Amino acid sequence: MGLAWAILKSLVVVPTYNEADNIAKLLDALLAQELNFDVLVVDDSSVDGTDKIVLQFKDKYPNRIHLLSRPEKAGLGAAYVAGFKWAVEAGGYDGVVQMDADFSHDPKDAVRLVQGLEVADVCIGSRYVHGGGVIDWSLRREALSRWGNAYARLLLGVKVRDLTGGFKAWKIEVLEKLDWQDCSASGYGFQIQTTLQAMVNGASVLEIPIIFRDRTEGESKMHGGIITEALIGVVRLRRATRGKIVK
Repeated sequence: MGLAWAILKSLVVVPTYNEADNIAKLLDALLAQELNFDVLVVDDSSVDGTDKIVLQFKDKYPNRIHLLSRPEKAGLGAAYVAGFKWAVEAGGYDGVVQMDADFSHDPKDAVRLVQGLEVADVCIGSRYVHGGGVIDWSLRREALSRWGNAYARLLLGVKVRDLTGGFKAWKIEVLEKLDWQDCSASGYGFQIQTTLQAMVNGASVLEIPIIFRDRTEGESKMHGGIITEALIGVVRLRRATRGKIVK
């Protein structure tokens, strides 16, 4: 699987805010993969020099590293929207990968997700299918995540087991059809919104098992408000999409 996609061109979108401890290692790891990747870093005006490190890498990897600087910290969802729009407007990309900057997502798995686009429109790096899992989470955090996904899956009537996962690969034509005004949440809520909207538009979804590792450098950007937003957003999504999902 994935031989055809290995010769096509994909863009990896990485949102950052104060990821100076991770970004250089991540860029080197991504560009070392045996796949035709470019990388777009969407930086929310980091104060630790993240953007300056990215600019240095633009010289190291000409035409393969791109930087989109935003004037303020406006949330993960908004950063991804900006990155996805950039990919569509730039042209020339067949697929787009979204991933974290903190090595919670293994750069090697980005290759597997892109290869999965040969048989699906959206590929999710899933913690909750056979072969997937998490490392270095507390039992409470893992239980909360599993419960949140089960809650969303039940209310929305879909079979995707990791709706809140943020490691995905998209065919560019799927992103072109998304209504970004309806993808206004941040964090977990944004992940649910985009996957569900793609399914409403008829996109096929494939879950590929990954091992999610908690960050070892830098600080987590997640907080209780993002979780609450996601729980409330699922109820709104249920009302908006009932009977519209193509299964």
